[in-house]
Amino acid sequence: MEERKSHQLLRKRGDHNASVSYSELLFDLIYVFAVTQLSHYLLYHLNFLGVIQTTILWFGVWLVWQHTTWVTNWFNPDTRPIRLILFGVMLVSLLMAASLPKAFEDRGLIFAICYIAIQVGRTLVILFLLGNNHHLTPNFKRILGWSCISAFLWILGAFNDGYIRVLLWAMAVLLDYVSPMFGFYLPFLGRSDSGKEWTIDGHHLVERCQLFVIIAFGETILMTGLSLSEVEVWTAERIIAALVSFVGSLSMWWIYFDVSSEAAIHKIRHSVNPGLLGLKYHAVHVILVGAIIVCAVGDELVGSEPSSTVTYTSLYVLIFGPVIYLLTNMVFKWITSHTISVSHSIAILVLLLFIPVCFFISILIINSIVVTVFVCIAIFEILTPHMKKEELLEKL
Repeated sequence: MEERKSHQLLRKRGDHNASVSYSELLFDLIYVFAVTQLSHYLLYHLNFLGVIQTTILWFGVWLVWQHTTWVTNWFNPDTRPIRLILFGVMLVSLLMAASLPKAFEDRGLIFAICYIAIQVGRTLVILFLLGNNHHLTPNFKRILGWSCISAFLWILGAFNDGYIRVLLWAMAVLLDYVSPMFGFYLPFLGRSDSGKEWTIDGHHLVERCQLFVIIAFGETILMTGLSLSEVEVWTAERIIAALVSFVGSLSMWWIYFDVSSEAAIHKIRHSVNPGLLGLKYHAVHVILVGAIIVCAVGDELVGSEPSSTVTYTSLYVLIFGPVIYLLTNMVFKWITSHTISVSHSIAILVLLLFIPVCFFISILIINSIVVTVFVCIAIFEILTPHMKKEELLEKL
């Protein structure tokens, strides 16, 4: 117990919330680039295979960011060793993000090596800094073990192509995504105890996820602005498309940040097992942020050709992206406040029933109706009495 308190690299746990450091904000800039790369990849590969490939790459990008976030939650990023780790991960992440557009072509090995170098290398350095007798050492040994298992699949996939690479990388992502849910269990090394070993700071974890959500919303606004700037003639239809997309981004932001983020901070801070709750929180956010990226691609489609008709693949980004976003928001609210959002449920039902009509109208009208649904949810949140929010936090 004494070593827990005395290790010089660990964050000091106390009454004050751990704040996000400037080095972490700088680190996130790499992932702004990665999100842009992924949204463009999906835009130019808008078919079933492209959706699967983008999903695999997105989970890989998120898992690198997530594991690094947990490291900077445990360890103080203002100390020189941890800051150097962060900058090293940044450099390799930049190469990984640059390889994304051709990760399923001739740069697959580069992507895989970068991913493995980050996941395995970061853990090895942490183990070296901790030594053998620290209470977190067994946890990081298990993480290293699972990172090595998934590394085999990443490398094997890189030396194959086509559907074989997709299958192997999907298995690797699934291993990295699911293994924390079982405490990184390994024979002879046992299982990590989330209540004792994952002693995270709830405020820091929530704030890091919120910052990534803002990155994703920034991409939706960026895509809207780019599609408008690249058009030679600004017709009324294209300007309306840009305005609709902008309003949609604002309403989606409101739905996420109005109450749920406050409840999440309160819930993790007062949880008897913040590590387990933080794990669930991250597991939801990878899907939630992915849905925002999908919606950004939908905005780009509408901005470039607002009068075009819908296809089955464009229907995915225009309708199912928003549906996934609302579903994950519902799960998020259930995890943080044990409430089921009636407005979200009704909105999902409306969007699903609206699908047959989509094939007879333009994508601008489709997007306008989807955004109207989001605005209605946001208005409902605004009209919710303020006391209800306070009572919700008190209930937690």
